[in-house]
Amino acid sequence: MSAPATPLAPDLEAALKRLKLRRLREIAPEVLQAAKVQRWAPEELLRTLVEAEIAARDAANEERRLRAAGFPVRKSLEEFALGASSVPRATYDYLCSLEWIGAAENLCLVGPAGTGKTHILLGCGLAAVEAGYRVRYLTAAELVEALYRGFADNSVGKQIAALLRNDLVLVDEIGFAPLDDTATQLLFRFVAAAYEHRSLGIASHWPFEQWGRFLPEQTTAVSLLDRLLHHATVVVTEGESYRMKEARSRHGAAMKKA
Repeated sequence: MSAPATPLAPDLEAALKRLKLRRLREIAPEVLQAAKVQRWAPEELLRTLVEAEIAARDAANEERRLRAAGFPVRKSLEEFALGASSVPRATYDYLCSLEWIGAAENLCLVGPAGTGKTHILLGCGLAAVEAGYRVRYLTAAELVEALYRGFADNSVGKQIAALLRNDLVLVDEIGFAPLDDTATQLLFRFVAAAYEHRSLGIASHWPFEQWGRFLPEQTTAVSLLDRLLHHATVVVTEGESYRMKEARSRHGAAMKKA
């Protein structure tokens, strides 16, 4: 049985704590013990300690980005049932590459409820967080509410600037409720500010030619779509709702048991 690792000297413990090298401080006694027993070269010892600290900080930073993103659930692109969807493989591969985020391009998903729009949106968001990007997810109602608060206290510019400090802003459920003239203008202002500077990912069950159903100002709607679609990957999802399929499957299984 190997001897227990010798604790760090108090002054060294205090110095590592002051430098905020938490992971290094935690593993140093065991690593130093292994280095002595196995006669590591000095460079190997230093590399082991530094790599452990970097890995811990990367993991902590990723967890902070995940919390800041505000995802309602975590869904990955790997979990998406591509074979059962209408999304072309080439399009899916391009979305997975995340190149469109670096190019400040948009992702626009339209299609009926339950056809994978939110899954793709959240999957791209999760992949972006894991790649080091800053991401924020909101429903359209949450976005409009935040912009209205800024409009009320004359801080809408600050609200938009804060959102666009993220590399990717995801806006889900666009068109679930009609917008008034003020909300439409605020949404246009947000999209215009992001144009060619930040990537937006949006999802709506309304085809673009029908956005006039929930955007009352036709001129503003056209200008908004012009900026949103100029540099965008458009994905049209089709087919039957995955949720309805699952519900029928569960019902069928229950009937067989009964």
